[in-house]
Amino acid sequence: MGSPDHIIINGHKHVAYKSDIVSENELIKKSELFHQWLDKRRSVRDFSDKDVPKEVIQNLIKSASTAPSGAHKQPWTFCAVSNPMLKSQIRKEAEIEEKESYENRMSDRWKNDLKPLATDMHKPFLEIAPWLIIAFKKVYEFGEDGEKHNNYYVNESIGIACGMLISAIHNAGLVTLTHTPSPMNFLAKTLNRPSNERAFLLLPVGYPKLPAYVPDLKRKDLDEMTVFYE
Repeated sequence: MGSPDHIIINGHKHVAYKSDIVSENELIKKSELFHQWLDKRRSVRDFSDKDVPKEVIQNLIKSASTAPSGAHKQPWTFCAVSNPMLKSQIRKEAEIEEKESYENRMSDRWKNDLKPLATDMHKPFLEIAPWLIIAFKKVYEFGEDGEKHNNYYVNESIGIACGMLISAIHNAGLVTLTHTPSPMNFLAKTLNRPSNERAFLLLPVGYPKLPAYVPDLKRKDLDEMTVFYE
């Protein structure tokens, strides 16, 4: 007699987890191939204006939503913007904040560290990319009685979701970059978001403009970022 397909724990249904069991050699191969594929991902700033179907964006967001979250509260809202007027408004507001940052907020050391990336206050990709996905974190929820209920591990939860979103974008054959104009309060106002949502990350999504060039950067070696305790 096989195991049941579900059990009840603390009054709640738990379903049997199903996983493909592979050999140790296959584990090593799959993990290496995934690293090689993911290592090709780069932040791209030169976008094509070629259209990306809405269904693709929907699938990317659904992939992000599979992320784990504190108490499974899923404290996120993803706003997908393709409207040209809205994208222009977002670029205008973002460049106001970026100008202030580059001229008055950033230290000389910070600006020097950014030189290899060749970034500046101008963000044309916010209009050129066919889609902008803005991830909002939901700091709290409203109960049926209108009372506020704080969510748990909000930054960690949405951070994981955004990482999975970036991987999903790469998997689809598209490119993105992480854009965080600071402060980002204008995004909630521009997109008419409720008071319990805070902008966390802005991701332009689309095809790269060819040829597109990215900085010749080197990632840290394994021994520079890992400590094994065996």
